[in-house]
Amino acid sequence: MSEQGGAITGAQSLVRSLEHAGVEHIFGIPGGAILPAYDPLMDSKKIRHILVRHEQGAGHAAQGYATATGRVGVCMATSGPGATNLVTPIADAYMDSVPMVAVTGQVGSSLIGTDAFQEADIRGITMPVTKHNFLVTDPEDIPRTVAEAFHIASTGRPGPVLVDVTKSALQQMTGFTWPTEINLPGYRPVTRPHSKQIREAARLMLASKRPVLYVGGGVIRARASKELRALAEYTGIPVVTTLMARGAFPDSHPQHLGMPGMHGTVAAVAGLQRSDLIISLGARFDDRVTGNLDSFAPNALVIHADIDPAEIGKNRHADVPIVGDAREVLVDLLALLKAEAEQGREGDYEQWIDFCATTKKNYPLGYDKPTDGSLAPQYVLERLGKISGPESIYAAGVGQHQMWATHFIGYEHPNTWLNSGGLGTMGYSVPAAMGAKVGAPDTTVWAIDGDGCFQMTNQELATCAINDIPIKVAVINNESLGMVRQWQTLFYNERYSNTDLHSKRIPDFVKLAEALGCVGLSCESEADVDATIEKAMEINDQPVVIDFRVHRDAMVWPMVAAGTSNDDIQYARDLAPQFDEDDL
Repeated sequence: MSEQGGAITGAQSLVRSLEHAGVEHIFGIPGGAILPAYDPLMDSKKIRHILVRHEQGAGHAAQGYATATGRVGVCMATSGPGATNLVTPIADAYMDSVPMVAVTGQVGSSLIGTDAFQEADIRGITMPVTKHNFLVTDPEDIPRTVAEAFHIASTGRPGPVLVDVTKSALQQMTGFTWPTEINLPGYRPVTRPHSKQIREAARLMLASKRPVLYVGGGVIRARASKELRALAEYTGIPVVTTLMARGAFPDSHPQHLGMPGMHGTVAAVAGLQRSDLIISLGARFDDRVTGNLDSFAPNALVIHADIDPAEIGKNRHADVPIVGDAREVLVDLLALLKAEAEQGREGDYEQWIDFCATTKKNYPLGYDKPTDGSLAPQYVLERLGKISGPESIYAAGVGQHQMWATHFIGYEHPNTWLNSGGLGTMGYSVPAAMGAKVGAPDTTVWAIDGDGCFQMTNQELATCAINDIPIKVAVINNESLGMVRQWQTLFYNERYSNTDLHSKRIPDFVKLAEALGCVGLSCESEADVDATIEKAMEINDQPVVIDFRVHRDAMVWPMVAAGTSNDDIQYARDLAPQFDEDDL
C-alpha cells in the first residue's frame, strides 16, 4: 500500500523508505555527503543504527546479519573514502551471494565529475561487484529505488545492491510515495525448474551407479536443507557440502562425506573424482573444489541446478542444466523419483555407498599433536565445537583457522557457519560475528579468527562493547600468517618471507581486549582449554576474547596443491590415500 505525504526532505524520504523496506538495523558511519540522512535517522523509532569503527566493519556486519538471519543486511557510508571502504565487503557479498544493500552519500549533483572534496565514482567502482547499483539525483526517485534495491538484493541469486544518493537529492524537498508494485523489465529470475530437465535429471540418476550430491551455498540461501535431506535419505546418495554449504546437511549424518576440494576430506574428494554422476545443487565448480579442471571427475556426467543461469556450464559442461531455485528443484526431483519407484524403477548404488563409507572410515580427519607439548589448534576448535554446541553460530576469518574450524567443529544446522568463501577476506570474522549477534541476539556467536585476521578489524570490538553485542572471539594465535607460511613450508623451501607477525609478543591480545571493553583471556596448554572456553561461555554481558597460543607449525590436511589434480590429494605430508579400485 502506498503512503502519500506532504513535503519532506529527500533525507526523510530515504529513512522512511528504509523503514518501509523492513530495515531494523543499519551498520554505518556518518560523513559530509550522507550527513543529511543521519539527522532524520536519529528520530526513527524502527531503525537501530550501530556506529561502527570502520566502514569495512559495517559491510561485514551487514553480511553477518544477512547470513545469520536470511534478511537483507544494510550498511551506510559517506562519499569518497567512506564508500570505497565498503568495496571489499560488497565484493565479498557478491562472491558469496549475500543479500545486502549499501547506501552511500554522494557529492551534490552539480559537483559530480569535478573531483570535488570526497568525490569517488562509487557506482563505477562497484559495477563489477554488485548485482545492481543506482545513482539517485532526484529525491522523487528515492522510495522506488530503495524498494527495487531490496527486491533485487533478496530475490533470485541474492547479492549486494548499492544505492548512491547525492547530497543535493537528500537536501531537496519532495513528496513520499511507497510503490505498491515493482516493475523491473528484464529482471525475472526463474525459480520453477523446467519439468523436462527434471525428467532428464531423474533418468540420469536412475541409470547412474556412482552418483554424488555436490551441495553448494545456494542450498543454504534457498533455505532448502530440509528438502536436501529428504532427497538424500530417500535415494541413499552420498553428499558433499562445500565450504559455503557447511551445515546444509548434518555433519553427523552417515551419508555425509564432508567438504570437497583443496582442503577437503579424502572421502569427499575421492567421491567426486570417482563418481559417474555429479548432481550439483547451488554450487559453481569453483577452482578450490575442482583442482585442475581437466582432471576433475573425469568419468562423471553433470546435472547442474542453479538459480543463476550464468553459472551453469561456466566451468564444467552440464549434461543436464536446470535453472531454478534449489528448494523447488529438490522437491520436484524427489516427487519424480518416488513416482518412478512406484513403476519399479529405482537406482542401485549399494556398492558405491559401501566404497564411500569405507573411504570415510579409513581416512577420517585427524591431526598430530605437537611433540613439544604446545597446543594443537585443531584440539582447541574440537573442544570449542563440543562445549558451545551445534546451536551456536561460528564466524571464521580466512586461512588455516578457517579450514580447521570447518573441519573440527560439527555443523548440524544451516546458517550456523559464516565465512568469506569466494573472496577470502581477512578481517571478516569479528564484524560478521557482530552482525550475526545483532540478528540473533539469543544465540551464542563465536568469531574464530587468526592472529593475522584479528589485527585487521578488531577495532569493532569497541562497537560490540559500547552497543551491548556480547560476541565471543577465539584467536588462534600461531604468530604467523599461517596459511601463507604453510605454503612457504611446502613450496618455498621454508623461506618465511614476511609471514612472521610476532603476535605472541606484540600486541598483547588480552590487554588489547581489555582496552576495547572486553574480557581478555589466554590459554596455551591443552589442560586449560576446556576451563577457558567454559569461562567464556559464562560471560554474556560483554564481549570475550581468548588468545589461544597454539603450535606454530601445525598444518591444514588434507591438501591438494593449487593447480594440481584432485587425484594428488595428500592426507598428511607426503602421504597419499590408496584405494582398492576393484571395490567399484
